[in-house]
Amino acid sequence: MAKLKLIVSTASLFCTRIEWALKLKGLEYELIVEDFKQGKSELLLKSNPVHKKVPVLLDDGVAIAESKVILEYIDEKWKGGDFCPLLPQEPYDRAQARFWAQFADEKCVFGVWGACCAEDGQEKEKAVETALESFAYLEKQIEGKKFFGGEKIGYLDLVAGWIPHFLGVLEEAGGMKIIDAERFPSLHEWAQNFNEVPLIKECLPPRDMLLNYITASLSKLRSLAANKP
Repeated sequence: MAKLKLIVSTASLFCTRIEWALKLKGLEYELIVEDFKQGKSELLLKSNPVHKKVPVLLDDGVAIAESKVILEYIDEKWKGGDFCPLLPQEPYDRAQARFWAQFADEKCVFGVWGACCAEDGQEKEKAVETALESFAYLEKQIEGKKFFGGEKIGYLDLVAGWIPHFLGVLEEAGGMKIIDAERFPSLHEWAQNFNEVPLIKECLPPRDMLLNYITASLSKLRSLAANKP
């Protein structure tokens, strides 16, 4: 039985990045998929009592929550020898990777989701413009490089790795366009390089499933907003 267990949701981009990290390190793990239609499991509530969210990594029974924290835990525990590093070795470069990872989650992920949820034309246009401004910063970070980590996939690639697969689904569900080769040539090329890595493809959830999930989530949110007193 695998010492490592990973509690996930099939539609969570935050969970997929952890699977990628475990595979990059060559670690065996057991995948525990939460079915939120049945409610949150006792194991999830016990393992992450504060946020009650996935992903959660169980290392010999010890729980680690929050995706970027888990990535750093994996990198710190399994390092040296045959284990490929995720974070850069130089302190300044490590700090930069952490900064841009936080930026990618706070500004890009939630920026795109906000644009996706917006229904009013003017509101959506403004939200898309805000998201585009955030992606312009990422574009500068990847210019002239194959991956954010250099020639190999690293920490920031894993955090931003939702872009090549998940973003297109969000764009379709939200009726908008964020990334294209003309506006963001370096990000576009990086996305193609990232998606060509075999272990990256192995963990990607089916596109149709993601689209159905996001469409249903949007419908639910809009229904709740419409019924607010």
